[in-house]
Amino acid sequence: MFQFIQKSAGNILGIRASSAVALNHFRAVAQQPSLNATELNPFRAPRSLWIENLDTIEEQKVGIQELSSEVFGASPRIDIVHQNIEWQRKYRFVSFAHAKTRNEVRGGGRKPWPQKGLGRARHGSIRSPLWRGGGVAHGPRSPTTHFYMLPFFNRVLGLVSTLSIKLAQDDLHIVKDLQIPTEDPQYLRDLVQERAWGPSVLFIDSCDIMPQNIALGAEAIGHINLMPVYGLNVYSMLKHDTLVLTKSAAEEIDSKLAEHLHRTDARSLMTKFKVDR
Repeated sequence: MFQFIQKSAGNILGIRASSAVALNHFRAVAQQPSLNATELNPFRAPRSLWIENLDTIEEQKVGIQELSSEVFGASPRIDIVHQNIEWQRKYRFVSFAHAKTRNEVRGGGRKPWPQKGLGRARHGSIRSPLWRGGGVAHGPRSPTTHFYMLPFFNRVLGLVSTLSIKLAQDDLHIVKDLQIPTEDPQYLRDLVQERAWGPSVLFIDSCDIMPQNIALGAEAIGHINLMPVYGLNVYSMLKHDTLVLTKSAAEEIDSKLAEHLHRTDARSLMTKFKVDR
């Protein structure tokens, strides 16, 4: 009995000793200078992009922009990107297919023949769904909406995956601003051709009031479009070959998506969608 008590006390002391050692180790680590994310995990190093100019057709590097790897360097989820595409294609679609019921078709006011005596089937109207030219049972009724709301984090991950895909394919560029020297559409055509940006280009700025020259120049070109940050979506990014962000737009997208990826109110955001909220 004494040996059992001594052994138990030794275990307790051993546990306390190991806890004290661990506590001292944590204190020593805390006193060391803090390490950044790159030193702790070199595979999560921030992405770096050249900041280009738009005031000349020839490309000029004016700086370097660092982007968060968790927003612009995430592993792409193709299934979530597909969910976003289907959601955007369907939530604005309204079907106007309409079939008339037996009460809406013309005619059929009287009984076609007596109920009994003629040996024929019992019918009350020639506009019954059983008759040719009659109403349709369980047919489509317009307008029918296909709206549904994709879960919040599926939308966030869709944006993150699409931005990461664009960056990995070298289809994402950052410019200082959207100021161009002329409003001639040919300047934008030459700019896109010189820098090999692809046939269709989407310019994103942090403000919804774009500079006058680029707004007038892009208005005459169907495959070059402008969009503010709050309108950024998966469908538009994949529809265009090249995505061009301003420096302020890239910083705003990075901060907002990083904030949403680390939100703590996930349970309230994933509740069933209500129209009046």
